[in-house]
Amino acid sequence: MTRFFIALLPPQHIQDYANEIKQHFADHYASRGAQKSPPHITLQPPFEWSDAQVPQLESSLKEFADQQQPIPIKLQGYAAFPPRVIYMNVVKSQALLTLQADLMANIESNLGIVDQTSQTRPFTPHLTVAFRDLTKQNFRVAWGEFVHRSLDFDFTAANLTLLVHDGQRWNIRSEFALRRNL
Repeated sequence: MTRFFIALLPPQHIQDYANEIKQHFADHYASRGAQKSPPHITLQPPFEWSDAQVPQLESSLKEFADQQQPIPIKLQGYAAFPPRVIYMNVVKSQALLTLQADLMANIESNLGIVDQTSQTRPFTPHLTVAFRDLTKQNFRVAWGEFVHRSLDFDFTAANLTLLVHDGQRWNIRSEFALRRNL
């Protein structure tokens, strides 16, 4: 069994900016956990899946993505899950909320993948820059630095991305174009 998750990745220039912020947290606040994955917005949290059935997983995701249209995404300011996580705030849009709900319903009905935490916590789209390895003390100092820092990016998410864990970090396994035309 291998661990996977499904996400939206921003364009490269936004990934580069997010990686600079992640490096700032590593250098100044000893928080390196966010560096173990490319900058992303999680749609389906990590799940275990049989290596032998990865073609079925990818086929199902391709079929789903083919029925979805690209969606506008806005990153605006920073927010936090106190007392450990700081993230780039993703503005909740109906298109994003619908895509995430439809994806989770689709993979539950077609593949039997169920995320237990989503039953108790609402979907909060975000792009993590400081992870749970941020100490409570460093969180307080860092949040003071980032709470009012401006951030404003707009992009169109045109792919679903399947990420795989290699034992050390998360890597892109495959991407699926959102293709539906209006």
